[in-house]
Amino acid sequence: MLRFSPLCRMRGIKAAGSPPRFPRLCGFRAPLHDRSHRLGRRAHERLNRMGGASDGQASRRFLAAIQVGDICSGIAAEVSPRGVSVILDDFAARPLGFVGPLDLSWRHFSSASVEAGQRIIAEVTAVDLDQGQAWLSMAATENAELWAFLKSLRVGEMISGRIASIERFGVFVALDDGPDHPVFPGVGFITIPELSWRRFEAASEIVEVGQRVSCEFLQFDTTNGEARLSLRATQPDPFQAFAAGARVGQVLQGRVTKLVPFGVFVRVTDGLEGLVHLRELTWTPVEAPEEVVRVGDTIKVAITEIDRQRRRLALSRRQASTALE
Repeated sequence: MLRFSPLCRMRGIKAAGSPPRFPRLCGFRAPLHDRSHRLGRRAHERLNRMGGASDGQASRRFLAAIQVGDICSGIAAEVSPRGVSVILDDFAARPLGFVGPLDLSWRHFSSASVEAGQRIIAEVTAVDLDQGQAWLSMAATENAELWAFLKSLRVGEMISGRIASIERFGVFVALDDGPDHPVFPGVGFITIPELSWRRFEAASEIVEVGQRVSCEFLQFDTTNGEARLSLRATQPDPFQAFAAGARVGQVLQGRVTKLVPFGVFVRVTDGLEGLVHLRELTWTPVEAPEEVVRVGDTIKVAITEIDRQRRRLALSRRQASTALE
């Protein structure tokens, strides 16, 4: 059974059976109280023109009048672990709104925080006409200032701040601009892979608490209310620089950095390692890499493959010996 720390659970780790996620491409266009009334009035006017339309046709037309980013209100009809079904204002026939468990709140990731019959206000994050449903986020209206700030960010722009906390799953960044997060130590978040191009064992090898950083904005994480950032995007990629001047068959000298059951990793230049598969260690078959080399050994290897797209470098120790003859 998997166990997560309280902070992991708070970060909205998705449970099995959760509804599908949709892109959050939305923007505020009016205050909550004004927008919700305008949405209801517009949909209501369209319903009046439907005449004898069937429930399916009526619901489709009602949803067609809703746009991503609209603020709507309604009554919680059913509450379950999967989320909350919502009867939207001006369409009482059946629930057309749905709030997934990860869109309820950035403070409480549980449908228990909502009761059937409770009136809610939420932002539309996606509309599925074929499924007959509008996906809603209560977190957006609960943290309107932070939601608006995060939506204002553009992919690729540079954002500055300081490292607020280092966790095993990533690094929180307290941004210079924008409101604070209601739960986490920073609105910015850098996942482990986005910290650096080079291989490392712990995030603390790359950054330290209190350190100032400038990162590239990747996306708005609506589940956790965060700005996903990349520190490595601001640094030159050593692999691409290496690949531009390397060729298959070239013999290099490197240092063994890690032994794994299927081979060894060898650092061939600063910040760049390649894999020597177990079968490429020696012409004589071996069961484990430690039968041939140890961490820290300096060995000669030949390049057998350069995968620029996946940033993978395949090496061979046994072919290096042949090339040198």
